[in-house]
This record gives sequence, structure tokens and C-alpha cells, in this order.
Amino acid sequence: MNRAALLTPKDPPPYEVVNSAALRPLLFVCEHAGHLVPERLDGLGIAEADLLDHIGWDIGAGAVTKRLAAIFGATAVLATYSRLVIDANRPLDHDTSIPEESDGRPIPANVGLDAAGRRARQEACFWPFHRAVSAQRSRLTEAGQTPTLVFVHSFTPSMADGTPRPWEIGILYDRDERLAGPLLHFLTQTLGEKLGDNQPYTGRDSAGYSAETHAAAPNLPHIMLEIRNNLIRDDGGVKLWSARLAIALKACPDVAA
Repeated sequence: MNRAALLTPKDPPPYEVVNSAALRPLLFVCEHAGHLVPERLDGLGIAEADLLDHIGWDIGAGAVTKRLAAIFGATAVLATYSRLVIDANRPLDHDTSIPEESDGRPIPANVGLDAAGRRARQEACFWPFHRAVSAQRSRLTEAGQTPTLVFVHSFTPSMADGTPRPWEIGILYDRDERLAGPLLHFLTQTLGEKLGDNQPYTGRDSAGYSAETHAAAPNLPHIMLEIRNNLIRDDGGVKLWSARLAIALKACPDVAA
């Protein structure tokens, strides 16, 4: 099965680019912005409520990404299909690239998927999104800019076992602290212990496919933001946290430049 055989003319494109001609040396990326499923995959065999839940996408992350792009007049690239179709932030050989279950909930269409089926999803959704990110990064570089990349995600208020996550936002990073250092310093003043330093996940040695490929490999300043999703489920929360993050990012030399 090739890409054309998976995506029909009725299916939306696998990514969205916002402000595609902007020259601000800043690029926002959201790998889990959408919860779409190609028509031919018949909803993956799961309930729509599951697709709309956190297992299907990063709730609120896409809206925050678009608002930040608008505030800065910068470009953003967002994946439109659910991470349950294929996770744009996992290496293709990772066991959660096309998960057979998520949070204990089975994904029937992913169970026992053969190599042809996996390739079809890669060609339809994974590679087009990453080519779009690469194209926008290259466009800025060719214009004489050194782009800073900001990857936007959201997380649940508690673990699957009920353990609470007290952080309102997390700053994830690995070896590159050019953006993490000033961002942590600024946000600590207002958030205190509600700020996660490599929490609720760590960026150490597991920064995710996107950051590693598009930012760490070419040695570009970058950061991964994790926002607790109950804070950005509605437009008011999106506006509030986008504004807060914009103020914090403007305090960072690599963004303010």
C-alpha cells in the first residue's frame, strides 16, 4: 500500500504550516496537534472519545502553538493526524511508533500491522510532516537566519495510576541549555515548584525524534515545552498560557534577537 492508497482526496493534508513566509528566526513545531485518522483506517477501531482524549493527541498543544506563532509573527508546523496512526515524535523502529495499546486501551487497527501497512502510514503522515519541518528550517537558514526551535506538547494532570503531576509546565532539554537556562530562570520567579525542570518527562538522552533530528543534529537552539493539559483545554487557558510563555520566551537571548 502506498501513500495514495492510504490517503483519499477526502483526507486532509498530514501537516499544517502557519506563517509559511515569516522570516522571524523562530520555528514552532507541534507533533501531536491533531487527532485525525485517514478514512480508510476506519477510526482505528476505537471510540471517538478515545481519539479526543490525551491518547489521541496533545490536548491544547496545537492551539498554543498557533497562538505563539501569531504573537511572534513566526512560522509553525503542526501534524494533523493522531499519534495513534503514527507518532511523529518517535523513531520508526520505536515500539510506540504505531502503538498496539495506549494507557491500557487497545488500538485494534494497529495490532499485527504488517510492514506494508507501516510503510503506508510512514509515507502518508510521518515523512511529509518531517519534510515540512525541514523545509521551513532550511528556508530560514537560507535567508541568513539561525532559527530557534520550540517544540510544544501537553501532559495529563496525573499518571495512569492516579499519581498527581504538580507541575503546570515542564521545560525539557538535553545537552543544549542555551534556551533552557534563561527560560527556567525566568519562569522559576513566577511558578516556583510548579515549574518542571525536565519534568514530568526528561529530555536527557530521550529528547524525541523531532528535536533530535531538526534541532540537536544541526546544533540549533531549541526547547521542548510540556503544558499540563487541564490548563489549556479552552480558549481562555490557551490565551493565558500562550501569553505567559511568550513573555518568558522574549526574555531569552536566542528568541529576543
